[in-house]
Amino acid sequence: MREMLIKTQGKETSIAITNDRQLVEVFLPRQDHQNLLGNIYLGKIENVLPGMQAAFINIGLEKNSFLYVEDAFNPAAAYNGEQSASERPRPISELVKPGQQVMVQLFKEPTGTKGARVTMYPSLPGRFVVLLPLGDYIAVSRRIEDETQRERLKTLLRAELPERMGAIIRTVAGNAPEELILADLRRLIKEWRRIQGRAAKAASPALLHSDFDMLQRVIRDTSADDIDKIVVANEEDYEEVSDICEAIAPGLRDALILRESKDLFLDYDIYAQMERALHRKIWLKSGGYIIIDQTEALTAIDVNTGKYIGESDLSATVFKTNMEAVAEIIRQLRLRNIGGIIIIDFIDMDDPEDKQRLLDELKERVKEDRVRITVMGMTQLGLVEMTRKKVGHDLSSVIEQECPQCGGKGKIPVCLTEKVD
Repeated sequence: MREMLIKTQGKETSIAITNDRQLVEVFLPRQDHQNLLGNIYLGKIENVLPGMQAAFINIGLEKNSFLYVEDAFNPAAAYNGEQSASERPRPISELVKPGQQVMVQLFKEPTGTKGARVTMYPSLPGRFVVLLPLGDYIAVSRRIEDETQRERLKTLLRAELPERMGAIIRTVAGNAPEELILADLRRLIKEWRRIQGRAAKAASPALLHSDFDMLQRVIRDTSADDIDKIVVANEEDYEEVSDICEAIAPGLRDALILRESKDLFLDYDIYAQMERALHRKIWLKSGGYIIIDQTEALTAIDVNTGKYIGESDLSATVFKTNMEAVAEIIRQLRLRNIGGIIIIDFIDMDDPEDKQRLLDELKERVKEDRVRITVMGMTQLGLVEMTRKKVGHDLSSVIEQECPQCGGKGKIPVCLTEKVD
């Protein structure tokens, strides 16, 4: 049973997604700032760094945002139909100039000492479609595997899209009525026209468009195939969520139920599961365990047999532990919202067939995650390389703070000098 639990406290909303009461994903409000992902701004180029092929842009936040050359283009050429998203000229100094006003979309929030990362290729997500105002292609979710279905959807959108606009067709569109898909697309096109109108009248820095709040965004991005029940704890929440479903995800309306409770998260043991999710060592049911060490750009995961001694031979013990670890690793990546490069050190296996079965299982399991994961394969050292798209903040940064004593190392010096009497 896959359930979405929605808990409100004052003006704050928290969301947990469980599978047979096991926590698999959690969305929590941050105390330090509101969600900025997806916002579109009119910004001003503060300085251009040819040596880094990047520019800093003032969009009205505390720190200037960062624009890489890969995310930049010539606005005049693009709006005149002379350049598409697939034609990205170089260098950065030819694309933007200090003092220039540019429209950008924030796709990576500021973290630590780093400012937000922005792109000049905006996208507007809807329930069934993601509009690419400056794109010139139509893509279909990889979860829609039927080729006839994919071509049908492409043809449907191609007839409706304005020239030189593109779109991504989302998974939920696979079984949706065509009129709903087209209505979603038309709404997004109108919104883009409104954004362009605001940009023409605004002075930088200015916010031109805000994405949905967290609750609306999660419901919009959830398919009826991904969830069995949406659970709320009181009448007020029931009415609010019902209205949201009716407006942006009618297919989820029948999944909504009211379960009177003072605290749904307590009833489902969510707090304890979140606390356990932050442990460095995670035990598997068999007695094996995984170790997760996370840095800013890379996460290393080590698999061990632990207390599991198996029943027959060593190879069977190792294979069973590795296969059990796959499911837990995917759950932990999603639960902790870990992004970036991921290196997994599975227990060594000699049988090439076992290695391939392990990789196949991993590639199948990553489909459970709503965030894009790419399995690169196994290196000569037996390490599995993966990448997971960074979306928002990881769980640790939301509910933990760095230790003032050890500075995040997890260790403090016992003695630095000899004791002096």
